[in-house]
This record gives sequence, structure tokens and C-alpha cells, in this order.
Amino acid sequence: METTTAKKAAKKDLRIVILEGYKNYVLEHGSAPKSVFKFAKDLKMKEEEFYTYFTSFESIKSAIWVEIFDETIRQVESQEIFREYSAREKFLSFLFTWIEELKKNRSYLLSLYESKSQTLMNLPKEASEFKQKFKDFANEIVLEGKETEEIASRPIISDRYDEALWFQTWFVFRYWLDDRSPKFEKTDAAIEKSVNLAFDLMGKSALDSFLDFAKFLYQSK
Repeated sequence: METTTAKKAAKKDLRIVILEGYKNYVLEHGSAPKSVFKFAKDLKMKEEEFYTYFTSFESIKSAIWVEIFDETIRQVESQEIFREYSAREKFLSFLFTWIEELKKNRSYLLSLYESKSQTLMNLPKEASEFKQKFKDFANEIVLEGKETEEIASRPIISDRYDEALWFQTWFVFRYWLDDRSPKFEKTDAAIEKSVNLAFDLMGKSALDSFLDFAKFLYQSK
């Protein structure tokens, strides 16, 4: 009789078979499978087994985005020095590690998202769960940055910092897809420059200092 551990391992393996099978199909055919029945049959499983793990091909694409994100987080958080990083350094570390994970799936991602119809504002629906998980992560970075005063708290604007970091992340993805430079050197430069700009803008500026001083003078009357 199978142990619970063995059953869980088998379950996990079958899920991976489906994920890898889907990516391979897209790479070989340039499009998603037409039928769950045919796809499951090609993987030597019953259609009902497929539905144990995924409800549709869209849910597979969503799972691939989430797995790339989760693996990125596992890698950055496994480094002891990560906990000592500033908010800016943590976000840089995330983006550089994320790109390395994306590279492992570049051909698959190009086949789905290289189309000119994909823009910064046109987010594919299968990336929605990844976006939400990313924003939870971004909010932790923003909160930490506020506590250390690396990031300035501003009325209304502060509540949108996570969205700004998401927009930047999606920009990096789109830039990387089009990058043809050796070792994706231009993407590395784009990450550094865009992150520095973002955190400079979120940080305490000369204008913030002036307003703080003006408020102090007014309240001191």
C-alpha cells in the first residue's frame, strides 16, 4: 500500500509532467493545444487526471508564471545577506534573479508574448495571479523602506508604490523579450537604471525636505 508521502510525490510529479508537456507543445507547435482530451492522451493520462491539477490551458499558463515567481523568491530569500539588504537592493536582487529564471523559459515566453500587440499596458490575464503575488512582495519592500525612511510616505501616492514597482517589473520583462545584446547586457543596465530612478523618486527628495521645513516653521508660530 502506498504511503501518503509516496502519493504526494506522485501527485507532484504528474503536475510537473503537465506543465512541462504544455511548454514543450507550445515550443513545438507555436500555439496552445486545441483539445484537453488530445493533450492528455499525448501525455498518456486520462482527461479526468488532467482536471485534477488544472481546469484549463489558461490555468497552466498562470501556474507557469507563478512558479517562476515562487522560484525567484525562494532563491533570493535563501541568501542570508538578502535580509541585510536595503529595500532598493532587495528589489534589484529580485529583478536580476527573476530574469535568470525567465531565461530558462525564454523560448516558451517568446512564442507567447513576443507579438507586437503585447504592450506595457496590455497584461495577459494568465499573469494576474503572478501580479497579485508580486504586489504582496512589493508591499513588504515598500513597508520596510518606509520604516527605514529609505522610502518617503506621501499622501495617496504611497498607496500606489506597489503598482509602480509592478509597472517597472513588466517593463523589464517586455524590454528583456526584445533584448538581443550579448548576455542581455542591456537588460541588466535597464534594471539598474530604472530601479535607481524608481527609488530616487520614492525616496525623500529636496521638495519633501522643503515642505517638512515649511510645516515646521508654520507649526512653530
